[in-house]
Parts: sequence; structure tokens; C-alpha cells
Amino acid sequence: MEKHITDETTQTQQDTLITPDKSIVNRLHCATLEGAVARVIEVEATFTRGLPGFAVVGLAGSDIQEARERVKSALLTNGFIFPPLKITINLSPSDIPHKSGTHFDLPIALLIALYKGVIDEEGLFVFGELGLDGRIKSSSMLFPLILSLKEQGLIKRAIVPKEAIAHLGHIAGVSFIAVEDLTRAIELMGSKSFEEHSSSFDYKARRVEVGSTPYYHESSYPSDFGDVKGQGIAKRASLIAAAGMHNFMMEGNPGCGKSMIAKRLRDILPPLSEEEILSIAKHQFLSGAKADFSAARPIRSPHHTATSASIFGGGCHFQLKMINSN
Repeated sequence: MEKHITDETTQTQQDTLITPDKSIVNRLHCATLEGAVARVIEVEATFTRGLPGFAVVGLAGSDIQEARERVKSALLTNGFIFPPLKITINLSPSDIPHKSGTHFDLPIALLIALYKGVIDEEGLFVFGELGLDGRIKSSSMLFPLILSLKEQGLIKRAIVPKEAIAHLGHIAGVSFIAVEDLTRAIELMGSKSFEEHSSSFDYKARRVEVGSTPYYHESSYPSDFGDVKGQGIAKRASLIAAAGMHNFMMEGNPGCGKSMIAKRLRDILPPLSEEEILSIAKHQFLSGAKADFSAARPIRSPHHTATSASIFGGGCHFQLKMINSN
């Protein structure tokens, strides 16, 4: 009889230990890209009694589904005992299709690690990819995501990988909480003692002010527009096109200077605002290139025989639609 009571008491204690308050649904904010525009995604977590499992719902892409294994490994290697409960992670709103990005790893891991408490941090975004040992890594999508959220006025502070601060620090107006590993991120979320970093980036370029707005331009270029001798009409057309940022077409005999003028047109383009520099860097990240945050305005000089495919390229992870004006 005593053994039966002891077993029953032990079972009750275990149920109390592993079963959270049924009314608690913890949430953290993250984001995904629709084309080049960020959409806020609410990452929700519930822990219910039943057959232990770990499911991610809400039209998550394959890279988010794979996050389950990364999150499990990162938590286990850092001494966290996975709760023997049915874990459901929902990415809301669920009607946004093809949510993607490895940066969902960290918010999912934090919701699981802190499942016994209440997470209520209004306006806090969390981004980060997890290594199997718990290290928090950056990804090429972080800069476009956070810049787009800032442009929409949706973000004020965010937990981000420490290695991403080098380029995220260019985005003024957002306070960043830099973390190196999962253990540190859990400590910060538990104690709520956030050390926020906000800075304004000083571009390594010449600065001019028009009114109170600063603009930046490079002091040197590989070629110089001053090298063009003669060709008065072509130079005049180039100046008008550069000043108004218009398209223009040159036609003439081979060797008369068309390509030479086109290569040097960048020298006389208007300087860039900070918003334009950040927008250029955003599209460099989206294309898979490393952003240089240069103050040189981009320019394209395609040959008249170039096809649409050769101008727009291929292999992009989001679709560009060509609109025929005819």
C-alpha cells in the first residue's frame, strides 16, 4: 500500500514538473522575405501532454523544417533536457506560403529552452542560425530582412548573431543585442538584462550636404570622364542623362568612343544618400554577393543585342516578372 502511494506521489510530482500552464502560448517575432520585402512572422510555441514530438507548422520551407534537428542538437549539447511533451511550433500568419530562412533557428530554440516561463517582450525580434554546438551564425538574409523591417517602421530592437554586427551596424535606428552562442541568448532572455548596441555608420567616402541631408561619393574611379576628348554632343548627352539619371543610347561607328564614354559615365553620376547605399547593399546580399557599402552608384551599359535573360540573369531565389508594355 505504501509503495502504491509513493509511486502515485512521484508520478504527480513528475507531471507537475514537466507540464506547463495550459494557458501559456509563448511568442517571439521573426520575419521572412516576400520578394525583396520583409513580412513579420510570429513564432508561437505550445507544449502539451501526449506522445513526445516536435512539429513545425505554418507553411514552413524545407530549411525551417530542418531547423528541428539543429535546434535539438544545439540544446542537447548545451545541457538542456528536452521536455517529454508534444511540442508544436507555429509560424503565423499561416497563409504566407514558402516561409524560409535558417534565421528561424534561434527563436524556436529560445521558445523551447524557456518553455516553463512566460516570454513577453513586445517589439523584440530574434534572428540567428544555430550550429550543432550552439554557436549562433549569421546568414545572407539578415541584412535585407532587418533593413526592410526598418524601412517599414516595424522594428526597434533585435537579438542578432554577434558576427553580423559588422554589417548590421550600418542600419541606424535599430538597437541590436549581439549574442555568440545559445547559452548566452537563453541567459539574456531569462534575465531580461539586454545590452543594446546602436550606432551610426560613417562611410569611408567624401561627404557633401544638400540642405541638411548628407550625400556620399567616391574620390577616385578606375577611369576618368575627363579623358574623353572631343565628342561634344555625346558628352552633353551624357551629362544630361547622368544629372537626371535617364537612360540613353549611343550610336556610331566602331571605335568612335561609345564604350569609352559608357565606362566613364559612373564618374559623373550624382552622389548617393545613406538610404541608397543601404538599398544597394540589400540587393547585393539578395544576389548572394558580399556588400561593400561603396558610395559608387551602380550603372549598367548593355549592348543593344542583349536579351532580357542576359540583363536580368538567372538562378534567383525569387521571381522577377517581365511586363510587356506593347
